[in-house]
Amino acid sequence: MVQIVGAEREVASATSRDHDISFAEAVRVWVCIAALSFGGPAGQIAMMHRILVDEKRWIGEGRFLHALNYCMLLPGPEAHQLAIYIGWLLHKTKGGLVAGILFVLPGFLSILALSYIYVIFGNVGVIEGLFFGLKAAVLAVVLQAVARIGRRALKNEVMVLIAVAAFLAIFAFRVPFPLIILAAAIIGYFGGRAGSQWFQLGGGHGRSDPGLADRDSVLGEETPAHARPNLLWSLKISAAFLLLWLIPVAALLLILGPDNVFSQISIFFSKMAMVTFGGAYAVLSYVAQEAVQNYGWLKPGEMLDGLGMAETTPGPLIQVVQFVGFMGAFRNPGTLSPLMAATFASVLTTWVTFVPCFLWIFLGAPFIEGLRDNKALTGAMSAITAAVVGVIMNLAIWFALHLLFNKLIHWQAYGIELDVPVANSIHVSSLLLTLASIVAIFRFKFGMIPVLLMSSCAGIIWNAVT
Repeated sequence: MVQIVGAEREVASATSRDHDISFAEAVRVWVCIAALSFGGPAGQIAMMHRILVDEKRWIGEGRFLHALNYCMLLPGPEAHQLAIYIGWLLHKTKGGLVAGILFVLPGFLSILALSYIYVIFGNVGVIEGLFFGLKAAVLAVVLQAVARIGRRALKNEVMVLIAVAAFLAIFAFRVPFPLIILAAAIIGYFGGRAGSQWFQLGGGHGRSDPGLADRDSVLGEETPAHARPNLLWSLKISAAFLLLWLIPVAALLLILGPDNVFSQISIFFSKMAMVTFGGAYAVLSYVAQEAVQNYGWLKPGEMLDGLGMAETTPGPLIQVVQFVGFMGAFRNPGTLSPLMAATFASVLTTWVTFVPCFLWIFLGAPFIEGLRDNKALTGAMSAITAAVVGVIMNLAIWFALHLLFNKLIHWQAYGIELDVPVANSIHVSSLLLTLASIVAIFRFKFGMIPVLLMSSCAGIIWNAVT
């Protein structure tokens, strides 16, 4: 890492415009942002905008939106990558590292503590009631995500058709999520390249307006020297982060073999890091199906419990994968104690999930100007976003089936696989609490955190009186 920073100094011995933002002050601001990063990517992005653009005025509106549009093109949590990007823009490599690490750290520690409580005290009535209430609220939050992304993405009949096809592919035919994303990207790429207006929907958060002046920000309008394309620096830092990501994976495979739980976790979540387009909700249905049905790391209800943890703690929602890895190793500890194995798996899962985010930003950020008006790329992202809507709907239905019904029958014929609920096995209390959460979110416009808290309290009370 010292060599990387040294190479960066050679590239940027002088910036195009010096700024007076001290690194110590930036660290304090990133700590504040990390502690307040609740509410999913939309809330996290809005909070960063308020602090960095409106209050601190460190960067301007146009630069912020341009960085966000680039992060929307990448696999992984866009809010986390946006923090890395802005940290890098302000203070080079060390700024990106600090911003990215701090953005994840509070959520990692919180979910680790909750995971300990879950496996040690999970049979305590208060804990059972807490997670019972969380599950109902989480289902309502996922439905809200479907509605929010759907309004943004499904602007015409072609986008609706792609969403429906993606839903049927993953729900009825169990097509792997990466293949769905790849197919959507290919369709959108060639549609956009052909100039079809059906695929020119723009970025999810609006495109940067060249007319928006950044001159009043501390950084100004000029691009810092270290932010300009330099192939040598990009290759060096890419190689460094690629090795940091893949060496632990290769070492586990060589030492423990491919059937060991740690090897499986490192490979599975490394693959997820490369295909998590569209945010955490889009990939969680695939993670849930694989973790529950293929690897046996979790039970269906436990995936909802983990998502509830991630919803109520700071940091990216995709941090829920930490809980998945924790439970997988806890149940298959090998020669280690269950808690020690689970702790190591939490660190491993977080490492292979988030290290690639630094790779994508440090590799591509200096070259983003070439991506701004590429019609083929815009078409691919439009199609991917539409497919994501269908995948999230699958997640919502998967959660609903396992939350609202006590018994499911697996049906398979003609290549179609479905889990069909038994009508008389409906869980009435879960249904009532879910409906109350849906009404609170959609009718009365309650925020996510209040709904999660109220539903958790209701679950504790319900568990106490029944």
